[in-house]
Amino acid sequence: MKALRRTALALAVTLLPLAAAWGADAGAGTKLTLDDCIKKALTAAPELGEAQADIDATSAKLDEAKAHRYPQIEFLGLIGPVPQARGNQVYSPDGINDTERWTWFQRGDATLVQPLYTFGKISENMKAASHGIEVDRAKKDQKGTDVALQVKEYYYGILLARELRELVLETRDILDDAKTKARKLIDKGSPNADELDIYKLDAFRGEVAKYLEEATKGEQLALAALKTRMGLPPTEAVDIDAERLQPAGATLGDLTTYVEEARTRRPEFRQLNEGIKAREALVEAAKANYWPDLFLGGYVSAAYADKRTRIDNPFVPDDFNHVWAGIALGVKWKLDFGITGAKVAGERAQYNRLLSTKAYADEFIPLQIRKAWLEAREAEASATAMKEAYTNAKRWVVASVANYDFGVGPAQEIFDGLQNYARMRAAYFQAIYNQNMALARLDHAVGQAPLN
Repeated sequence: MKALRRTALALAVTLLPLAAAWGADAGAGTKLTLDDCIKKALTAAPELGEAQADIDATSAKLDEAKAHRYPQIEFLGLIGPVPQARGNQVYSPDGINDTERWTWFQRGDATLVQPLYTFGKISENMKAASHGIEVDRAKKDQKGTDVALQVKEYYYGILLARELRELVLETRDILDDAKTKARKLIDKGSPNADELDIYKLDAFRGEVAKYLEEATKGEQLALAALKTRMGLPPTEAVDIDAERLQPAGATLGDLTTYVEEARTRRPEFRQLNEGIKAREALVEAAKANYWPDLFLGGYVSAAYADKRTRIDNPFVPDDFNHVWAGIALGVKWKLDFGITGAKVAGERAQYNRLLSTKAYADEFIPLQIRKAWLEAREAEASATAMKEAYTNAKRWVVASVANYDFGVGPAQEIFDGLQNYARMRAAYFQAIYNQNMALARLDHAVGQAPLN
């Protein structure tokens, strides 16, 4: 009974959590490759839609900054009652506050301001917005690599779950075969088999049936998760096209090469580089507020009121009955006591913050790459070692079953051999999964595009 407990415990620890966590439904329908799944996920990913909206919003800010280079026109129209006014610039029979005789006036005033030179207020904001667009594009690329990594987790996890499920079925078949042999030995009166062996095998098979159900449930959940990631309804008849869990096939390169590639490919590095340039431009834009704006200004005003005599004397203007216009060079200079300085300090603080973030990335991103690289190398070596181990364990099981069949070996050998075979075979598939995911995480850490 100790062997039975050990075997059941080994399967529970080794097979059940993996199958339940990484299973998939072996459904029929369209067969999708890994690249197909990634393409669909990238198309359906809502976070990429959010990232694109951020790009559009920053592009609008760039358009706004560019628009400040063009003239701005402001118009004001008025209509209302006004006292009548007769006469000329010397005499009028009407008083300025006369309220006995009224008329209506209409007036329109238009101003035009064409910026000529702003000491960087416009150009630096344009530069900041341009770099901001690149920051948002890099964020979108980062989200794309995150989506691709998640798809790979589901995809390889489905294959791992199916391999473990097949292992559970294989274990069940071996138990059924051993039970048949045990029954034959008992019928022949062999001293190496008794009813206790049958009870052990039946109990062990019950445990295996439980693990099989758990694995099947896990398969269905994982494929449903993959469908959701691809934006497909749960009823969509799709499946992955790979039949077996195999190494991804990528050759592990030199660690230094991966670190250097990350500095040009990694979206986070692009975000930081572009973000630093954007913040630098915003600092300069804030400093430009210390200086005036030079502009060309134009003004047109026209007003008319019935029963008010038009006066042409330029020294006696009438706000309700006139036409005049003008153009001039202008200077607009706003002086404050500490407001601009505080804004410059705030922008500089944000700039310095990004410099610190970049220093952190320069230190820890290579560490992340090293971790993924070492995990891939370890998993590759583990897969090689575990393949040899489970192959020998399989020979152990075959030999113990044969010995039991011939009546020269105890049932204990079957339990021990089967326990070790299941554990080592599961570890082999886990090592392949780990190797594939380590390579996927390495691509993600380097900033490799989701689809090569």
